[in-house]
Amino acid sequence: MKLNKLSKILASTITATVVATGLSMSYPTVAAEVPAGVELAKKQKLIRGIGAEPGSLDPQKVEGTPGGYVVRDLFEGLVTEDPYGKIIPGQAESWTVSKDKKVYTFKIRDNAKWSNGDPVTANDFVFAFRRAVDPKLGSNYAWYMELMGVKNASDAINGKVKPFELGVKAIDNKMFEITLAKPLPFFIKTLAHYTTYPVHQKTVEKFGDKWTQPENMVSNGPYKLTKWVVNERMESVRNRHYWNDKKTVINNVSYLPIESSNAELNRYKADEMHLTHTIPEDHFRNLKKNIPDEIKVHGIVATYFYVFNTKKKPFDDVRVRKALALAIDRNIITDKLLGMGQIPTFSLTPPYVDGFEAPINPYSKMSQAERVKEAQKLIAEAGINENNPLKFEILYNTLESHKKIALAAASMWKKNLKHVTVELLNQEWKTFLETKKQGNFTVARYGWNGDYNEASTMLSILTTSSGANDGKYNNAEYDKLLSQSATAKNPNKYYQQAEAIIAKDMPILPFYHYVSHVLVKRNVGGYANANPLENIYSKNLYITKK
Repeated sequence: MKLNKLSKILASTITATVVATGLSMSYPTVAAEVPAGVELAKKQKLIRGIGAEPGSLDPQKVEGTPGGYVVRDLFEGLVTEDPYGKIIPGQAESWTVSKDKKVYTFKIRDNAKWSNGDPVTANDFVFAFRRAVDPKLGSNYAWYMELMGVKNASDAINGKVKPFELGVKAIDNKMFEITLAKPLPFFIKTLAHYTTYPVHQKTVEKFGDKWTQPENMVSNGPYKLTKWVVNERMESVRNRHYWNDKKTVINNVSYLPIESSNAELNRYKADEMHLTHTIPEDHFRNLKKNIPDEIKVHGIVATYFYVFNTKKKPFDDVRVRKALALAIDRNIITDKLLGMGQIPTFSLTPPYVDGFEAPINPYSKMSQAERVKEAQKLIAEAGINENNPLKFEILYNTLESHKKIALAAASMWKKNLKHVTVELLNQEWKTFLETKKQGNFTVARYGWNGDYNEASTMLSILTTSSGANDGKYNNAEYDKLLSQSATAKNPNKYYQQAEAIIAKDMPILPFYHYVSHVLVKRNVGGYANANPLENIYSKNLYITKK
């Protein structure tokens, strides 16, 4: 749907002018607006599933989808997204770009306020950006600032310079400046990510690690946290100081961290939830038959894969990694085991990412019988045999589909490679993240949802310096390609070469490209079912009268 049509149906439009190298462009700001003739329910409370208990609600510390759902409601960055995933102004009403495309200056809205009524200032962003790269905080997303190309980010993260030397500054209370080390064509897209969100300095400094507790938190997004019962629910209420609160319809939001997709479905069927995190594969076909208009499916910038710990033997041997990857029949997993539209793949980057032209993967052209034959050859060359069998664990977080895929993979390896034995190790979300981060695994389930709609959001996670590189893969040529792509007029050729290296080294075992598959009640309006990053903002939704 085109933006002008969207604005008539879903949104009101406020113009923000962006000046770049002498050119003036307009970006509309979209907020929820109820179409004419639609009758709203008296109770505007949304209950949504988030999949698991978040490890944190601190914008500079949160990682993973569950926390992201909540943090995007509580906070807002310089820019945000419309329901279709397009970048629009957030806390910044406008910005300018220098002629050399390295200096961005953002005008913070005069009416941007924190939930306690304090004005949002440029210094709030300076504090947050510096916090993200400060080794003392130990953010798992510190590398994101380096990916964004912020000047001195890498040196600050590695302790070579102090965080205050990061390329950010407050020109005055409402003018925030970011200096890049070199031009980055997709820079504005990166600013919608929660790592760049501001935090309230006085609150953080007063309460320390407890600043995210409901009684302490001060936030600048459309909602503020009121309750947090671990492993049960989180609650938020409208932030009446939010700059665009008049266009918000939902008054209260409940977030349910239910790891079991079957348990979540039961809550949905009992009318105890409006929006689910996922749909159980076993029930998908039946639900599609009985309530097709409540099932929402669309492709997203995300890939499901296993990561090999390349620092542990024998997974430091490319032949072992490649043998395990080739022995998996992805079509059986996507078509028979899951059956929800997932796209089988040997690549990391989905082919429909903005501006990306997927290269031809050599293994995708082979028949499964040919792949298995090659896998058997490689595993034998690596010395895996009856006298030297391969035994390892698959680490995965709690979810029925993860267990099914792990069991299927173990069965395929046992059948096709014979001397491979696998045990399954299941952990709850927060423990799983920490185990993986510490490298205490051999093979682990991994899924990467893009942070912005551009190929580097996927490929950058395998660079040596990436905090998301839990398998500790290291390839200087790969790193160089990603560095070159950042400033290239045509980055696609570098992305294609990077994908070729992944196919050659196989540091990960890609299974499929995700699709978003959720259940949404008929009385939930404003759900576009089109955001390629699956970022669903509660402020864009509303509840209609049944």
